[in-house]
Amino acid sequence: MVTKQFTGSPDDADLTRADSLAREIFSDIANKWALLLIEALGDRTLRFGELRDEIEGISHKMLTQNLRMLERNGLVERRVHPTVPPRVEYTLTEPGRGLLKTTHHMCDWTHEYLGHIEASRRRFGS
Repeated sequence: MVTKQFTGSPDDADLTRADSLAREIFSDIANKWALLLIEALGDRTLRFGELRDEIEGISHKMLTQNLRMLERNGLVERRVHPTVPPRVEYTLTEPGRGLLKTTHHMCDWTHEYLGHIEASRRRFGS
């Protein structure tokens, strides 16, 4: 993957442009696993296995890929403790905690409109 470099131009922050850095970042974080990981971490520090236990249905591979992506984007900090075996912990960074606020709003929205969406899906299916 070629990573775009932010040059500070407005084009880099324009989500409508296919070549914008903002669109690449948005694409990275706008997936179910990334948002669930952000929500699971919250204000806590968790180990890999604890995160896997928190998110039902996530595979080892998807957890690894999403944690790496979140770390690459500066949203999660990975801390390795020099023990045998090594203990690895994950925690949200300041930008990650900022994104956590957005995920809280998305969860609230989901709870508020879940009944409406279910009814709409039933109508659509008939």
